Parts: sequence; C-alpha cells; structure tokens
Amino acid sequence: MTRSRLLPWLAALGTLACDPAANRTTKPDAPANPSQPGPEWQLVWQDEFEGTAGTPPSAERWMHDVGGHGWGNEQLEFDTARPENASLDGTGNLVITARKENYQGKSYTSARINTSGRFEQTYGRFEARIQLPVGRGIWPAFWLLGANIGEVGWPECGEIDIMEYRGQLPAITRGSLHGPGYSGGGNIGSDFAVSGGKLYEDFHIYALEWEPNRIRWLLDGVTFFEVTPSKLPPGTRWVYDHPHFIILNVAVGGNYLGPPDSSTVFPQQMKVDYVRVYSRAP
Repeated sequence: MTRSRLLPWLAALGTLACDPAANRTTKPDAPANPSQPGPEWQLVWQDEFEGTAGTPPSAERWMHDVGGHGWGNEQLEFDTARPENASLDGTGNLVITARKENYQGKSYTSARINTSGRFEQTYGRFEARIQLPVGRGIWPAFWLLGANIGEVGWPECGEIDIMEYRGQLPAITRGSLHGPGYSGGGNIGSDFAVSGGKLYEDFHIYALEWEPNRIRWLLDGVTFFEVTPSKLPPGTRWVYDHPHFIILNVAVGGNYLGPPDSSTVFPQQMKVDYVRVYSRAP
C-alpha cells in the first residue's frame, strides 16, 4: 500500500501516508474478466481459496500479522487471526472483513495476511481478482514488500503497491513504489480513475508485471502506469531486484484517507477470488 504497513516487529519504524495529490490517469473501463495472461507467462504459485466456509486461509501459504500497532500510519483497527476477520466463504473466495467492535483496546477489527517465508519471488506477474469494500475510512490493499526488510529495514527493502483504494473514492485505484528517497508521501505512483461504475460493484483483476528495470500496473488488462529507474528522483536507487512477498489487508482509518464517519457501514468485506503469480516462460 502507499505507506509502510510493516511487519509487526518493524511497525515502530513508522512512515508517512501517500500524497493524494499525485498523478491521476483516467481511461474507460475494461471488461471485469479479461483473458488470462498469454503464453509468455508460466503460472508458478496460486491460491484459489477453495474450501469450507469459515476455514482460515491456508497456513502453508499465508501467515497473519496480528496487532493494533497502527502500522506506522495511524490505522485504527486491531488485526486478528480470527475467522471473523479472515476466512473462506465456501464459494471460492477469501473474505477479509473489517468490523466495528471493541477489541484489545481498539474500536475496529480486520485482518492482514502475508506470504513471508512461504512464498517470495523476484520479477513476474502478480495478479488478484478482487471485489473491494466501500465507505469512508476503508483502506484495502494488495501489495509486495521486500523479503530483506528484517536486514535492511523500510524503505530500503522496497515496497510495490499493486492496488490500494480509499473507500470514499470508489472509482479510483492506485499503484506506487516506495524506496529510499521516495517513500511515504514522496512515493512514485499514480491514481487510476475508472468511468461508468464503481470498483466495489464487481470483481476486477489487479495486476503487476515486474521485470528488471521496469514495473507496470494493470487494471482488467489495461496498463495504466509504468516506472523505470529513469523515473526515480535524482540520486535515488532502484531497489526491486530481489525477492518480495505478498500482502493482503483491509485497514480502517489512517493517514492516507482519514477515519470512518457516520456514513460508513460495517462490516465491510474485501472478497478475493484468487491470487496468482507467474514467471516469464523460458
């Protein structure tokens, strides 16, 4: 996402929120179910979230970040490992649910899961088919974090935000990079505004194609943003040539979008049909 969202043992480092005044692109909506990647991509990892309703996400693929640290962004939720906040729905989706409830000193609960130590990859196509929640103060994301964060810290490890979204702006998604000298509010990113509908009304495919010295962001098969080292601020470094792991979460409140208000309806759910990762075919 467009802030640090660090692992629990690094949350105290803190970060700034994304600058909402960054570049914005507007293009017509693409179909919600574009064709699968071409033969140049080879599937190497996936979770289709098949299983009995109420089952937690696979412990072989995912671990939970548990806590109410604010993750360096003034987030308001306590992230749990409870099935009430993250579980399969029995129809092929993972559901991450943000709830308004008093829990561990916080007024909201939600969940944040990641593949650290289970799956990490350098380069490739990362995609997820997601139906987003909606409402002021609701902040879902699908993103990557450098697996060396424990050694070098953030933002030296690199962060690649594939999708993040402010629930009060339901036609806009964002992709961005955070690295040394261009993190927090100074990230390199772009908003993408769709037309003719809202992102919470249906599933959409959020994807990233990452290769040496080039990263591009896609929504429903349409490329809306691309970054190469030449686009970084002078004197800064490209730190995206090592393994990253995947994170899915729904935050409540935070510096990027502000708190919920009386218009926000709870619970709010992010439904994830699948996460798939590809490598370039040999």
